[in-house]
Amino acid sequence: MTTWSREDLDRIATTDELQVAPQQDDGTLRSPTTVWVVRDGDDVYVRSYRGASGHWFRTAQTSHAGHITCDGVDTDVTFAEEPDPTVNDRVDTAYRSKYRQFSEYVAPMVAAGARATTLKLLPR
Repeated sequence: MTTWSREDLDRIATTDELQVAPQQDDGTLRSPTTVWVVRDGDDVYVRSYRGASGHWFRTAQTSHAGHITCDGVDTDVTFAEEPDPTVNDRVDTAYRSKYRQFSEYVAPMVAAGARATTLKLLPR
């Protein structure tokens, strides 16, 4: 399994937004969607602000493959679902800490609907 480089992890940790483009059924990438991204140790996570109804999320959940870009990081990824409540608690904390200046948007990102869409990004 491929892991993130220290440089990529540091860039992801300090960027506010990430462009995520899940792979569609025909193998092409969806148009990129801007999402928030958090780091937990050596792992990277995203969530859908719109919960399970988010178009990018539904595509990622189906294909488990896509591409991300942010602050010099430009790579193909695998989307892995993260149902572990302990991990989700840490991801909640990471969202609250990283995005505290955007308080009105943080609450929906740590609410049950978004929390249920937590995806771990694995570089391919």
